[in-house]
Amino acid sequence: MTIAAVRTHRLSAPLHTPFVTALRRTTTVETLVVEVIDDDGRSGFGEAPQVWKVTGASVAGAEACVRDMLAPAVAGRDADDLVARCGEVRDAVTGNESAKAAVDVALHDLAARRLGVPLVRLLGGTDLRVPTDVTLAAGDAVELAAAAKQRSAEGFDVLKLKVGTDAAGDLDRVRAVRAAVGPGVRIRLDANQGWTPREAVRVIRGIEDAGLDVELVEQPVARWDLDGLAWVSDRVQVPILADESVFGARDLVEVIRRRAADMVNVKLAKCGGLHAARTLLDLARDHGLGTIVGSMMESPVGVGAAASLVAAYRTTAVSDLDAAWWLAWSPVRGGLRYDGAAVVLPDAPGLGITGLAETKMQRRG
Repeated sequence: MTIAAVRTHRLSAPLHTPFVTALRRTTTVETLVVEVIDDDGRSGFGEAPQVWKVTGASVAGAEACVRDMLAPAVAGRDADDLVARCGEVRDAVTGNESAKAAVDVALHDLAARRLGVPLVRLLGGTDLRVPTDVTLAAGDAVELAAAAKQRSAEGFDVLKLKVGTDAAGDLDRVRAVRAAVGPGVRIRLDANQGWTPREAVRVIRGIEDAGLDVELVEQPVARWDLDGLAWVSDRVQVPILADESVFGARDLVEVIRRRAADMVNVKLAKCGGLHAARTLLDLARDHGLGTIVGSMMESPVGVGAAASLVAAYRTTAVSDLDAAWWLAWSPVRGGLRYDGAAVVLPDAPGLGITGLAETKMQRRG
């Protein structure tokens, strides 16, 4: 059975609440969904989210890469030889990891559909419920405390607080959130590269001295500053999680070599898909680094793939899979749903996506 066609779909969907970090502010998800179709008319779906400030990927760029380079690499080839097809996607072009991830996930989704099993089963897992944190968008202390109290009441017991926009006020923000939710809720911070190394150490030591019980701090300094990241990690007790500093295996090897972080956040759109993500998780585990799997602002297609990976490859901490929770409505039919602080994967073939919201998209190819 061969791959008969590769199509792309530009999707846009609003968020119910603005998503604000030290890097950007957005009110919509702008993304490219890739559809790989076999001779029997079965479709597998993958996603390349537009994240200018993190991956540099755009919908237009990902679409061009898929159309001109990745689709020709797999079209007309055996749909059942998943390892070979993913290798062809990996080798077809330099960079463009988000576009590669979309095709890689679509190939995995199609393979699972052809076998009639959920994607998580294809990856070697069985669980259909995966715990997630929820993000508190950057804001002042009062806003964050109110949001934290609301999310806690909704059942979320791991809160990821966006900081890094104002180092001088970040300790007060954390203090306000801890006071709002009490000791039973885990709090983690994500500075999204917003601090200098000295600011990071000053803020984190202040948090430690105040006994605010922060679980981890994600990407405190600029992604390229591994010396700064290592300098921070060596001077604080709170575990440091590398995110933007690690796209692929070479990045992770360098983080390990420099002892620059205690943990790593693996994201499909950064590393190029499920095949590459499993390599990163294995590498981190073998070298004693903690792990989570994260997501960009993306739809149930990308988040479903990430959650399926977590269900099959257990991470050491609760993963960051709330992106689709932020959507005011889903641009796809079927797929995952949220039940409190859990992502619930469908007991259906592949990702369980049954179609796209045709009135909200543009189809190409």
